[in-house]
Amino acid sequence: MIRIAVDAMGGDVGPAVTLPASLSFLDSHPEAFILLVGQPAVLAVHPLFPRLQTHPRCVMVPAAEVVAMDDPIEVALRRKKDSSMRVAIVQVKEGAAQAAVSAGNTGALMAISRYILKTLDGIDRPAIAGQIPNGKGGATTVLDLGANVDCTEDHLFQFAVMGSALVAAINDKSNPSVGLLNIGEEAIKGSEIIKKSGELLRSAAKSGDLNFYGNVEGNDIFKGVVDIVVCDGFVGNVALKASEGLASMIVGFLKAEFSRNIFTKTAAIMAYPVLSALKNRMDYRRYNGAALLGLRGLVFKSHGSADAFAFEQALNRAYDAARNNLLDRVRERIAHAAPLLAAAGAPPAVPPVVPAQAELAASGAAH
Repeated sequence: MIRIAVDAMGGDVGPAVTLPASLSFLDSHPEAFILLVGQPAVLAVHPLFPRLQTHPRCVMVPAAEVVAMDDPIEVALRRKKDSSMRVAIVQVKEGAAQAAVSAGNTGALMAISRYILKTLDGIDRPAIAGQIPNGKGGATTVLDLGANVDCTEDHLFQFAVMGSALVAAINDKSNPSVGLLNIGEEAIKGSEIIKKSGELLRSAAKSGDLNFYGNVEGNDIFKGVVDIVVCDGFVGNVALKASEGLASMIVGFLKAEFSRNIFTKTAAIMAYPVLSALKNRMDYRRYNGAALLGLRGLVFKSHGSADAFAFEQALNRAYDAARNNLLDRVRERIAHAAPLLAAAGAPPAVPPVVPAQAELAASGAAH
């Protein structure tokens, strides 16, 4: 039985999305169990609450507070100690759940997760890994998507190792390919950190720790040239938001053009199968659910604006990660690659405990 803690209050809508998504998820996953975390009085007014309350594979876990989407990280971490987000993560810490899912404030989720769960041995900074649809009909996994703006070559190497474990676990690819995002394919291009990252990743390829393809450019993300693209959080977040905006623009343009007059409407009817397939391929809801990798527990982030269908996809990804032992796979890959990090002059495998104020500064991902 895979037990998932759901922050039922998080996101732009909260229970109106998380409750129907949770019920649909339980109906399609007979081996799943949900711990629904939230304010009892708020959850009780939802029409689906009675069904979830009496469901044999769902229990309610009360939480008195909610982390708002615009709450500063310090407020979420220090003042709201009984928030639904924090209580959901505590379920993972205490072993009551194998994964937690929230659509709440990303910066707060990363800060609380890091504070409660701590990072894995050998990992300096957790990273956000999500999927961007590509032209091959699948998706390219990209990390980091916003948790770490300034990264060293060691951080990028750790991202590559963790991303490989994620894709191997969820997409059933034993040796996924990794690309380093750069301004050109040539090894001589890019900043000094990118060049050093390339050297480290090539060494990892020679030792069998990674399937490193080489440098890739931004358009290669959408071509599906590699399974995983590694970059710092600033670049990754820009790429994610730009691709989402482009997809929305294309879908909106097609709707407007094909509804202008009788001729375009007729063309739309004839082209409906193709347009439907295109819309489905570009539907970001299908790829909702970003993993917070590098923690001593599984945490998945849903888009704050996700609808019930999209939130259910985040639950699916958390379920698959737990069922396929993602945490153990990350540990194994990091342990195997540890000599390379040590040779590159990386920090000790077990990082020192970070003070609370430093935790806040280090976990400032935009929500």
